This record gives sequence, C-alpha cells and structure tokens, in this order.
Amino acid sequence: MTDPWVALEPGEDPDERITVLRRAHDTYLTEGRFEPPVRPVVAESWRRSARARVSPDGTPGVELDEGAITAYREGHPLARAMPLVRELTDAYARDGGHLVAVCDAEGRLLWVEGPLAARRAASRMNFVPGARWAETVAGTNAPGTAIAVDRPVQIFAAEHFSRPVQAWTCAAAPIHDPASGRVLGAVDITGGNGLAHPHSLAFVGAVARAAESQLALLAPPPAPDGVRLSALGRDEALLVTDGRKTRLSRRHSEILVLLAHHPEGIGGDELLIELYEDESVTPVTLRAELHRLRALLGPDVLRSRPYRIAAPRVDADFGTVTRRLASGAVTGAMSAYTGPLLPASRAPSVVRLRRRLADQLRAALLARADPGLLADWAYSPWGEEDLPVWRALAAVLPSPQRPAALARVRELDGWQRR
Repeated sequence: MTDPWVALEPGEDPDERITVLRRAHDTYLTEGRFEPPVRPVVAESWRRSARARVSPDGTPGVELDEGAITAYREGHPLARAMPLVRELTDAYARDGGHLVAVCDAEGRLLWVEGPLAARRAASRMNFVPGARWAETVAGTNAPGTAIAVDRPVQIFAAEHFSRPVQAWTCAAAPIHDPASGRVLGAVDITGGNGLAHPHSLAFVGAVARAAESQLALLAPPPAPDGVRLSALGRDEALLVTDGRKTRLSRRHSEILVLLAHHPEGIGGDELLIELYEDESVTPVTLRAELHRLRALLGPDVLRSRPYRIAAPRVDADFGTVTRRLASGAVTGAMSAYTGPLLPASRAPSVVRLRRRLADQLRAALLARADPGLLADWAYSPWGEEDLPVWRALAAVLPSPQRPAALARVRELDGWQRR
C-alpha cells in the first residue's frame, strides 16, 4: 500500500477487503498473529486494545448523561471551534449520510451530529454524546486511535477491534491547543465504506487544522506581564514570557517551579535547602545557577532579594490543577493534569509538591468514583500499577466492562504479594 494511513488502494474491492480483514481479525483473536492485509497502524492498535482487555464483542458505555455532557462540553475549549466545524462538514455529512463527531482528549464524545437515520443506527453501538471511545475502552476506532497515535487516521470496517463497530468506516484527526500543543480532542467522520478513500482522510485533517487556527484566532492575547509555566509530565519545563517560549534545563525547571510556588519570593538559604539533597552543596553553586538562569530569561523576569518571578501573574499548570481541585472541579483538574510534576526531579521540595498534587488528585478521583475519570488515571503511565484505583474502577464499571478491570486487579494484587 502506497500510503499506510489510507485503508483502501484506489480501485480495490471493499467487499473483498472486508472478507480478508475479518479472517485476519479472527486469526489475531484466536492465535495472536497478524495476517495480510492488516496495516501496521491497525496491528499496533489491536495490540493496545488486547492489552487493555477490550472485549471484541462489546461496545463502550455512556459515562456522562445528558445533563452532565451538556455542562461539560459548554466549558470545553473545543466548543469555540464547533461553529466552524459544522460549517465545514455540514454539506459533506448531509450529502453522504455521514456523522460528524468531536471528542475530548480522553475519547469522550462531546458532539455527534448528522442525519437522524445515521444517528439512530450509531446509537445501537453507543456512538452517542457522553460515551467514551478511547482505544482502552472501545478498541481500535478512528477518534480513539487518532488520539492514541496523535495523527489523522482512517479505520475501515473490520479493522475495528470491536465486531459491533465493523459495519462502519471512519476517519479522524486530532485537534491541538495552538498555544501548548497538547491534544484537546479529535474530529471524526463516521459512515459507510465509501469513507475508505484518501479524500476523507485529507478532509478530516483539513477540518482539524482549521479548528486549530480558529482556536488561535479566538484565544485572548497573552497578557504582556504574564508568565506561563508548564511542568507537568515533563522533565524540562516550558516557560512562556511575552509570547517567547524557553525550554529550561532540569535544574532551572526546578528553580522556576519553586519560585512559582512561592510568588511572594524565597530567600537564598531556603531555596538551597529546597533544591538540593546533598547538604554539602554551597550557596555559591546556587548563585551560579541563578546567574545563568537570569542571563537566559533576562533581569526583568527573575528578581532577587528575595528571589522571585517578576510578574503579577504566574500561570503554572500545576497551580491550575490545585485551584480546580480546591473548587471541586475534579473533571477540570484531571483534564489539566498531564502527568507528574517534573517526574525525574529529586529536589526535596519538588518531590513533596509532586506527591502532594498526585495524592490530592487521586483522592478526589476515588471520592468521586466516576468510571471515566478513574479509567483515565488507571490507564495512564502513572496509574497503570495503582491497585486502589483499579479496585475502585472495577467496582463502578458496567458489568460488560468489569472483567478486564478485575483481571488487572488480580494481576497487581499478585505482584504486591510476592
């Protein structure tokens, strides 16, 4: 195949392709091996689906009811791009009898729009607002797989991991935050086998890029005196000042995190204690690091006596999580939490901040007992071995999805008993 992201070669018979794909799907499920013509992107997705113990005969559950999904999507960043998405896709969907769906970064469907007959048919597999179509829940599918691989992808008929979905073909592309680059969600077109064409993949990719451009245009201009610090899920923090992005070294990342945590400022002796495990490190070493950091950022950003960030507002991503938790916005806190704070750092105060933030968020998730939020944590790199969360998830999942979580609980429990 000339393009591995396109499901069918021009002129290829879709019915013949479906027949061989179904055989290949059965072979993988029974023997664990791949046969042609399974594309590499599909093979890797089937592997991830199997590792997540997705049932090949199941469909995703609806996690957010009508009231909850309405409130959630109204506050979602992608709501601002929906008028443009509708304008671009309306005729395409109407003329072809297709559905247009937009999901968040966790694969939850926020909008599913299109002809009534198509929506009714799709509802039988729970392709409806509020259902979660992440790969870890629904198996191989275009919106879930597009988020997993972070690029536009087309999934044709029996390439879907779940058999009830194999009557459909879909193409999806991720949509990114134009400021941070993180994935906000995906736009998807779902319909019949005619979507297995290079044009549908190119079209959905163009819609995603247009949505990103629209978000950039609608974004409020950054405050000239504001500072934005991103340190979750990354060892080297990203600092944005006056629109200028600076990727910091690991030590400079630790310093900026601690200064953001102490907006009132912090003395040199206290900063030395909070930064270094080794008590033999001298103040001279710290002053040298601060001198290099000031040279990098400029004297207008980093001030001394006490050391502080010279801005009336510092927007740190870990602070956003803390504020949302304090206000009870657990879903918002989870969406802002992109990973542990500077995960490789051993600076004593950073380690304490990292643990405190993770523990607070984790406790809120356990108290909320929301299956979608618990699954987001459990299937993340930092939550895949968290036995209490897996137990809580198994307790609240619908019956068809519970066996996979219970199997993971038994596996983790066995490891901890060794």
